Amino acid sequence: MRIRPARRIHGSLHLPGDKSISHRAAIVSALARGEARIENFSTSEDCARTLDCLGQLGVHVEREGTSVVIEGVGLDGLRAPVEPLDCGNSGSTMRMLAGVLAGQDFVSILTGDESLRSRPMRRIIEPLEMMGARITSEDGRAPLHITGNRNLKAISYVMPVESAQVKSSILLASLGIEGRTEVIETKGATRDHTECLLRWLGVTIENRAIQDGGIHPREAISIEGRTQFKARDGAVPGDISSAAFFIAAAALLPNSKLSINQVGLNPTRTRLLSVLRPLGVDVRVDSLQRSDDEWRGAMEDFDEPLGDLSVRGGPGLAPLEPGESNVLRGTLIPQLIDELPVLAVLGSQVLGGFEIRDAAELRVKESDRLRAIIENLRAMGLEVEEHEDGLRIPERTQ
Repeated sequence: MRIRPARRIHGSLHLPGDKSISHRAAIVSALARGEARIENFSTSEDCARTLDCLGQLGVHVEREGTSVVIEGVGLDGLRAPVEPLDCGNSGSTMRMLAGVLAGQDFVSILTGDESLRSRPMRRIIEPLEMMGARITSEDGRAPLHITGNRNLKAISYVMPVESAQVKSSILLASLGIEGRTEVIETKGATRDHTECLLRWLGVTIENRAIQDGGIHPREAISIEGRTQFKARDGAVPGDISSAAFFIAAAALLPNSKLSINQVGLNPTRTRLLSVLRPLGVDVRVDSLQRSDDEWRGAMEDFDEPLGDLSVRGGPGLAPLEPGESNVLRGTLIPQLIDELPVLAVLGSQVLGGFEIRDAAELRVKESDRLRAIIENLRAMGLEVEEHEDGLRIPERTQ
């Protein structure tokens, strides 16, 4: 492959549907009653695996391009699969479906490709077993043999890792439980697409801050189970994680002007935009609904905000403020987990140097993303220090 560098980028684009929201919209629509039509559904292989698995569980699914029609069967209407459910390379599919299957009255097996079978699953096994499911695994890895239990019990669970997939798995398992289940995030808020979607469908979900003097803010998410809900049609907003690559390209090329239309602006996903502003990247949101939140667009389907982004390329990236502001770490990381590769590229162009820490979770994705980022930056001639939980790009002199 030969790539010819561009001098500038100029134009507009619509992005494919957000993967995270597409997974959740499909799963929750399957558990609703009635038919849901989901527009701009992600065309990714991962989301296709979710649809395939739902089909094996007795859910009628029709795909028409980027539109998906799902006939919901309710909380108790899933059927035992005849064969193991193949999640491919999709950790989202496996972890969230594990939560759904934990509350069923049949045995099921979740498996995947070699990469997925090497990823840590104990993080969902432990809370689901606390609730009453029985799960056997290969030393905490897939295949997962799940013996469901219609009488799961509500729990209060403190998350040991920052993972929206783990949180979603517990919340989905809780849908069939009498009583209130609580999930406590201890190291910063993760993506809240599951909560937004369930709340949009009428499920009672509450958030409360926990003030205990800890280093990181803690938040408790509670859900009331046994709420039957009806399916609703909706359109998935564009994927802001995909937008990050185009934003970076426009930011690095002078005289670029790019519009990205109807992109998701969920506050747990727009941390990228807040990080770009201090770098001197001219990125703006058009058609804001509220003036008190710079990045929040109009509320749309699935209770997800969306809007249009505009990016202008400038003379170059500005150096960050000296010191810790050159470092992405702590509570920032869960809300930047998919954008860190792009930020590493942008950080390589910052005169003051750049560092990413507390990102060890990147090593247990579908690949060791952290190692891949470092190897590719080095292949481009950059000096990069590798750490177990991140990387450091030394200060540039020019």
